[in-house]
Order: sequence, then C-alpha cells, then structure tokens
Amino acid sequence: MLLKTIPEVVLNSGHKMPMLGFGTGIVPLPPHHELFPVFLDAIKAGYRHFDTAAYYGSEEPLGQAIAQALEQGLIQNRSEIFVTSKLWCTDAHPGLVLPALKSSLQRLGLEYVDLYLIHFPVRLRQETKRETHNNKDDILPLDMKGTWEDMEMCSKLGLAKSIGVSNFGVKKLSKLQQNAIIPPALVQVEMNAAWQQENLRNFCKENEIHVAAWSPLGANGASWGSHAVMNSPILKDIAFSTGKTLAQVALRWLIEEGVTPIVRSFNSERMRQNLEIFDWELSEGDLEKIKQMPQHRGFKGERFISESGPYKSVEDLWD
Repeated sequence: MLLKTIPEVVLNSGHKMPMLGFGTGIVPLPPHHELFPVFLDAIKAGYRHFDTAAYYGSEEPLGQAIAQALEQGLIQNRSEIFVTSKLWCTDAHPGLVLPALKSSLQRLGLEYVDLYLIHFPVRLRQETKRETHNNKDDILPLDMKGTWEDMEMCSKLGLAKSIGVSNFGVKKLSKLQQNAIIPPALVQVEMNAAWQQENLRNFCKENEIHVAAWSPLGANGASWGSHAVMNSPILKDIAFSTGKTLAQVALRWLIEEGVTPIVRSFNSERMRQNLEIFDWELSEGDLEKIKQMPQHRGFKGERFISESGPYKSVEDLWD
C-alpha cells in the first residue's frame, strides 16, 4: 500500500499528520518480543502514524520497530513516521512534564515525538500504582495552567513538534485556552458512531483544534467497552449495501466527519482492511442513518471519581 493513499491533515502547529493512526495500547500488554513484529508489520502494511503512551508500556517495542523499519529500508528517514505519546497522570504537574517526555523519548529511542498529549485532565500522586482503581487520596487537582506551560516548553525545545490533550471536554478545553500561548493542536477522545461527540466536534472546529478518535469501533473486546458499534443494525445494513465491512463503514464515517481514527488491530488481515477507507464515500442517506444511532459512552472513567477529589461524578470528569 502506498503512503500517498493516506491523506494528511495540517494541524494548527503547521505540522502534517496522517489521517489514520495505529493504536498500541492493549490490556493486558503482551511481551515486547510479541509487540515488536506486530508494529513492524503495521509499518509494512502502510501505517505511518502510531499512537502510544507512557502508561501503555508500548513505547519501547514501537521504537524498536521504527529502528528496524529504517534498517530494512521500509522507511527512508524518521520523519516518515508520525509518533504520538502521552503524559501520564502521575507526571501531570509542573516540573514533572519535561522529565516524563525525556523518559518516553529514551524508551522510544527517538529525538522527538510528533505529538505529545496530556493523557487525562487528572493528576495522580506519583506513588500511585497502575491499577485500574485508585484510592480516593490518589486523585489530586490538576494545575492545568502550570502543566500546560511545561507542555509548551516541550514544544519550544523541539522535543514535541505539536502538543495537545486527551480526554478533555469542552469546558476543560476552554479553560486551557484561556492561558495558553501555544494552543492545543489536537484533542483525542473516545468517539465512534455510537458516541459521536457532536458538541465537542463543533467546538474544536470553531477553535481549529483537530479531533482524533480512540475506540473508533467501540472497544467491544475490552472490559469497559461497548458492542454498540459492531452490533449496530444500521451499520450492518450499510456495510451490506456498500460491500464493505462494518468496521470500514464505522471508520469511514469518522473520516468524513474530519476526525482521525486511532485503530488497533493486531490481526494482519483486519490491519490491512482498516486502511481501505479512503477511496470511497458514504451516501448522504447513510450519513443521516448513522446520525440517528443511539448514543452510549463506553469508558466512564470511574477510577478518577472520588468524593474527596476534584471530580465527584462522571459528569464532572467529562463536562
């Protein structure tokens, strides 16, 4: 597959980003020696945008795959790969951001990331373990202004070509922009045909913030996910009438909404099918049907909710 078949978007930072990302977060995390060939296979298939995070534990094998791709001549230079990584909550505080990014770069074996995101609008005590549930005393208020200033420093130093956030809603994005010198280039959120985030998309369009979608197929295999996308009778009918897979229809919907899907499949056939979404379009009728789908958030984020913390309800967390 030729790289030119994957369109690019120009972020407000001026940097280009491929409009389809390959996700590397999976629970439980396979051993590095199993992940490395998967990521290398993704590069061979044509993926050029990879999404990782300090929390995922996948930075090191991804870096190894990029190095191997260079050695094998699959890519000619580092600039052909767009790498996103994320600042975990235990380091989301002034003075901790730059060391955290440098640690990520060391694991990746890279001199810079193309995009660095604040993973959640949450700060956790540094001693907090990686479990999916936090103690109530682990969740601390986020110094958004000071943390973003450190993110801006990462950009100014050239360690991150673009900076942004993940899992921020409209209120939090608005608050961030009040003091930002460098505006966020992108927000990455849960988004799919069954959780369309229309209000957020409209806000981001008005403010020139690009939107990327994690869980674009509903994460139906995850403990917190939803089958609302892959079991949707509406999407099944559209897939049948267009001769496409249901996943391709769901991903194409995001593309037509101007959103970058972050797909994650370690199956070689599906990995390649997910790339085949750029040479056809959904009809106006199909788009209207998808707009009518019931809406359901898959990831609630209960681990960040506490009566003694900054977010006392799911509504507080997600605006």
